[in-house]
Parts: sequence; C-alpha cells; structure tokens
Amino acid sequence: MLKMTRKWSLALIIFVIGLAAGIILTAQLNITPKSEAENSVPLVTPEGTSPFVKVAKEVMPCVVNISAEKIIEMPGFQFQGPMDEFFRQFFKGFQIPPQKQKQRSLGSGFIFKKKDGYYYILTNNHVVRNADKLIVKLSDKSIYSGDQVEVVGTDAHTDIAVLKVKADHKLPIAKLGDSDSVQVGDWAIAIGNPFGLERTVTVGVISAKGRSGIPLPNGPDYQDFIQTDAAINPGNSGGPLVNIKGEVIGINTAITSPSGGFIGIGFAIPINTAKFVAEQIIEKGKVERGFLGVTIQEVTPDIAEVYKLKEPMGALVSDVKEGYPAAKAGIKAGDIIVKFNGKEVKSVDDLRLMVAMTPPGTKVKVEVVREGGSHKTFTLKLSSYPENGKEGAQSEGKEEEEESETSSSWLGMTVEPNPNGDGVVVTNVKPESDISDKIAVGDIILRVGKYEIKSISDFKKAKKAYKKSDQPILIRIERNGQRLFVAVKPKSD
Repeated sequence: MLKMTRKWSLALIIFVIGLAAGIILTAQLNITPKSEAENSVPLVTPEGTSPFVKVAKEVMPCVVNISAEKIIEMPGFQFQGPMDEFFRQFFKGFQIPPQKQKQRSLGSGFIFKKKDGYYYILTNNHVVRNADKLIVKLSDKSIYSGDQVEVVGTDAHTDIAVLKVKADHKLPIAKLGDSDSVQVGDWAIAIGNPFGLERTVTVGVISAKGRSGIPLPNGPDYQDFIQTDAAINPGNSGGPLVNIKGEVIGINTAITSPSGGFIGIGFAIPINTAKFVAEQIIEKGKVERGFLGVTIQEVTPDIAEVYKLKEPMGALVSDVKEGYPAAKAGIKAGDIIVKFNGKEVKSVDDLRLMVAMTPPGTKVKVEVVREGGSHKTFTLKLSSYPENGKEGAQSEGKEEEEESETSSSWLGMTVEPNPNGDGVVVTNVKPESDISDKIAVGDIILRVGKYEIKSISDFKKAKKAYKKSDQPILIRIERNGQRLFVAVKPKSD
C-alpha cells in the first residue's frame, strides 16, 4: 500500500512539473490560440506603445482645420441694461442702420483624394454652408484661404461637402475603409479640432450601426449613422472616424447632448455613403439619386399582423405617384416593400437610403407583401429623384350612435360625406376609443379593408363586413394632403 502511494505521488509530481514547464514555454514563445490572436488587439505593442499611436501618426497629417467666415447683419444699436427704456425713448424716431459683423465657425475635414493636381477634402455641409470665406489649415501649418479653396459641391441631404486645394507640395491622403464591414464593439478613433484644439485624438468603440430618426437642426435627411462613444465635440464635425487599421470608416457629424458637450453619444456618416456622394460631386457636380415614386410609412405591430409578418419590418406604401417606376411596374398602395434588390428592408429610413444610393437607370427587383401575406416581386428601372420631390375598438353589436343617410358611426368615430370628392370625412372621434391615437377629426377615409370608400354607403358596407372581425384591418386615410394607413381591430378582446 505504501509503495502504491509513493508511485502515485511521484506521478503527480512529474505531471505538475510538466504542466508548469508547458505554461512557461508557451509564454516564452508567445503562443496564443489562433482565433483569439486574430480577433484581439494588444493593449501594448512589442515596442511598448499603445496600438493607437500608429493610427494617430498615420491619420493626423491628413486631417485639416476648417474655419468658415460669413458676414451677418445685426440690428442697429441695441439698448441693454437698467437705462434701456430711457435710451429707446430718447432715440425714438431715429433710423439706426444695421451693423455688419463677422461670424466664424470651426470644423474639421480630411484629405481623401488627389486628381489633376488638386487635393480633395471631405467635410460636412453644415461646416461650410453659406460661408463667404473658407480657411483651410493643414497639419504642416500651411494655410489656404479665399480663392485658394474651392467648394466642389455640397449635398444637404447627406450633410456632405467636398472642397479642393492646389498644393505646391505633396500632401498625405487618408485611406478609406469599408463602413459596411464595421461591427458593434470595434475600436473607433475620432480625430479633429474640437473647440479649435487641432488634431485631437479620442478613442472609443462602435456603439451601434444604422441609427436614424435623429432630430438634428442641420439634418441630414438620409440617416444611417454609425454611433460611437469616442469623444466628439463642437469642431469635430467633418473629421474622420477611423478603425484600428487607420482606415476612415465615417465622417464625424453630430452629437446628442443636453449640455452641448460630449456625453458619450456621437454620430458619424458611413464612409461608403460619403464615397458615393463625393464621387458624384467630383464627376458630375451634383448627386443623382434613384427614385421609386412612392410615399411610405413605418409598419406597426398591428399592420404587421394584418400582413402575417412575424415582426414589424419593411416600408408600407401609402401612396403611389403616377408615371413613376413603382406605378408602372404594378406596385400598389397597401403593399409592404420587404426587399430591395435582394437586400432586406428593415424600415422606412432603410428603404429611402437604399433607393437614394442606387443610381438612376439601374434595374432593380422589389419584393412586396400584400394584405393577407402573399409575396410578389417586381422588376423596374429607377428614375431620377426630382429636384422638388418630397419624396381599440368598441365591442361588436353595442354601438348606439344614430345612423342616417348622411352619417355613420363605427369604432368610436363618426363620418360624413366628403364634399370635395371621394371618401368620407371623420367629424368626431371619441377620446376614450382605441382609434383616438390613430385617426383624427378631418381625416378622410379612402379605404377600409378591401372596400374602396367613395360614399357613406361604401363605409356602411365595410362596417357590416368587418364589425365582428377579431383580426386587424387596414384603413387608408388622407391627412393634410398625405395618404397613409392605420391598422385597427374592429372587435375588442
């Protein structure tokens, strides 16, 4: 028994010594599992520096400081202080001419292209908009201003502007990456001139992708922002957001902040969008976008149920413009566009951006879902975006409202004939009804389920057909000249 114990003890000692030796050898050889080595970034390089040092050295020389000057007229002499009322009365009747004042704003940009001896700079439209004079300062301290800086073109819809300068020496050019390959959690490095502090570097991660519906005073209309927590402040606008490889993946554009300063929520325009816009500006002097010719709205959970969708997705066509590609192909109001050219459509903003980033004349396939859940695919050719194109219920059987030849009540609303054409006008909505947040007084009812509504009689037919239904139905309305759909359940649970 003693001999067996000694044998096991010896084996255990040998095993421990071997394990320790293996760990030491692995550490010395710097052996790391392949998957971990490929997906991680060391916090310290072999030289003892952070990996962001190399990125900063490569990208900072490409970043420029942009100062925009414009002359604004201020009202005549302003009276302020305890004697203001006295001076107003004293100078009453005198014409005091307006005073001209120079206003200056700061922003950033980066050199991204060289062509025909000119260096091209990407920035935000709101950085250069309405400027009387632009001053561009490079990393080597050279300055270009006035006639030396040309605005090649701007696009307010995406908040992108392209400038160019002709330098007498070689300038560094930033490498452009692929914003589609960016993943949430990737490193993000913002470089710019916040508050005039030139070439400031901040580090964070990609917090989210595809952000839209952000209320911003300067736009843009087409939003597909990359969100980051890398510090962005006033003056960073137009500067690059880069990845760990030093490639530009976005243009820093906006922040969400109750105080006006950084709180960890910043937005950048994806570089793939910027490339599409910039190349058109350089080649054509303007941006040409595809156009379907539809008015669209978001798909709500109730609407998704009508179309037998597992979840709200796509864009519901609320109106189709005659003479444009969608109408010619056969797309109808009430269709939900779920795929555009093979790509899944998640929302209204998703579809708008897909169409806008597709050149006019391109043949595309559009897949729709129709009421009831049937799918249909159309092939059409996009036209050019026009310059002025912009682009619960009550329990069944218990309604007690009076009916007449000139009015009808259902679902908590009362309708009357439309004196200006087809449809019926909503003249009353009960505040306690389930539709009070969907339909308003003044709305014109054009369709209920499968019934086209041209008169009170049509409305009554629809009411009779659907009043016992426990499935949601679509009601098409016109409000302030725009047409849209709402989904309601005639029969409460």
